[in-house]
Amino acid sequence: MGKAKLPLPVKLIVGFLFLQEEVFLRAKDELVNQYGEVDFESPSFDFNYTNYYKEEMGDKLWRKFVSFKSLVDPENIVAIKLFTNKLEDKLSLPGSGRRVNIDPGYLTLSKLVLATTKNFAHRIYLGRGIYAEVTLRYLKDKGFQPWEWTYPDYRSKKYLEIFNYLRGVYKKQIEKAKEK
Repeated sequence: MGKAKLPLPVKLIVGFLFLQEEVFLRAKDELVNQYGEVDFESPSFDFNYTNYYKEEMGDKLWRKFVSFKSLVDPENIVAIKLFTNKLEDKLSLPGSGRRVNIDPGYLTLSKLVLATTKNFAHRIYLGRGIYAEVTLRYLKDKGFQPWEWTYPDYRSKKYLEIFNYLRGVYKKQIEKAKEK
């Protein structure tokens, strides 16, 4: 029989979709107040992978990723997703849709996990209406690799480069924590 062990802390990563930079900045500030200092912020990428958000948010959306310096317990992803959902509502305009889509997840040495409210065959229920999806897996000598269900943008070279870079940052953080 295996012994239950607590997992290592994980690297909190948040993806944003937005039309206006000012809304992204407000959302990021709220997350910094809640989860601490940002240690990485990607450039803004043109988001042209789907029209899913067009009616609600507009047709010239931008994608940006941030990660946080402080590592978190992976079970906190439920509370983090619930917080980001409330933040999306807070930043919405009365009578209209969201102005920012906030997708939290976490990175380990072996995977990128995203939190979602949508159930599907490849997603695991975590509690309080939140599911988790292993969006990318890490393969030695290949870096992060997509699954058949991975969103098209998360398959892109530029996103994979970001997650591979952040894995290196996370690896150093874990090694440093083990030295203490």
